[in-house]
Amino acid sequence: MTDLITQVAARRDLSTAPFLVAARGGAPERVPVWFMRQAGRSLPEYRELRKGTRMLDACFDPAMVAEITLQPVRRHGVDAAILFSDIVVPLVAAGVDLDIVAGTGPVVAAPVRDAAAVKALPALDAQQVDKVADAVRLLTAELGETPLIGFAGAPFTLASYLVEGGPSRNHELTKALMYAEPDTWHALLDHLADTALTFLRAQIAAGVDAVQLFDSWAGALSLRDYREFVLPHSTKVLSGLADAGVPRIHFGVGTGHLLAAMREAGTDVVGVDWRTPLDVAAKAVPGSALQGNLDPATLFAGDDVIRREVSRIVDEGRAAPAHVFNLGHGVLPETDPDVITRTVDFIHTR
Repeated sequence: MTDLITQVAARRDLSTAPFLVAARGGAPERVPVWFMRQAGRSLPEYRELRKGTRMLDACFDPAMVAEITLQPVRRHGVDAAILFSDIVVPLVAAGVDLDIVAGTGPVVAAPVRDAAAVKALPALDAQQVDKVADAVRLLTAELGETPLIGFAGAPFTLASYLVEGGPSRNHELTKALMYAEPDTWHALLDHLADTALTFLRAQIAAGVDAVQLFDSWAGALSLRDYREFVLPHSTKVLSGLADAGVPRIHFGVGTGHLLAAMREAGTDVVGVDWRTPLDVAAKAVPGSALQGNLDPATLFAGDDVIRREVSRIVDEGRAAPAHVFNLGHGVLPETDPDVITRTVDFIHTR
């Protein structure tokens, strides 16, 4: 970790960047905003650049990653860039046989459903994500005063893909393994915590200014199950970055009942989806900075509705020590980019 701290100390000085000020619990000069999935499908320039290139091939092409990451910064004037990647990238880099299938999502060739399969999972070496690190270095040279956010998938969400073999509505095979074979389950999540931690450390060493741990599917769990089967492993990831000096964001979908536990995992900013008002979330995690939480569908409802909802969310966010504006999940592919730009402009006036 000492080497990581040394590399972090050498990064560019963005101490007054509104996003980083808020992410550290301070009072920035304006409400900072970035959007999950801002780098991607809603932008025509993205679709043109990606034409004929598989998603995973794009994720391992440093120049393409850099260009896609920069596109929404240029177009929208957001306060942070989010690295163009995917949560399964470190699994693929380590040697897991999976693909991202258009219209479906990640599909695993050989699902992991017993102790032998867990034991056979390959470990990730930081050198296996050198191309991602190269993209980060390209970006930090181009972004100027705009911070760069790196990210990884949390152990539970990664496990769900591996066990189910792909996306799942009910996570029934995942929960069955969790309940029936707890030792196997904890071995799997411990392995995936190491994978996520290695991936995030590589991004931090290359120069990202903050990180987000996505536990997209954790909302499918009860609080009791989350605490027993997930929290120790997310804690391993986030606490493993405690000395890195960059803000940590923890986000999941449908996790209003889990916010306090997710904060306990060791995060600086709690991400909140659109189902939980920010003033309610602030009571659940007192003293924590919050991120969120405009419903992505609102961006289809017209400027008057958007302004009304943005104003409400900014007002609710004042219940927290600091607030980073975001959507309550990712930008939907059909979203009009001009609407996103106007929304950013309005947020900056609040």
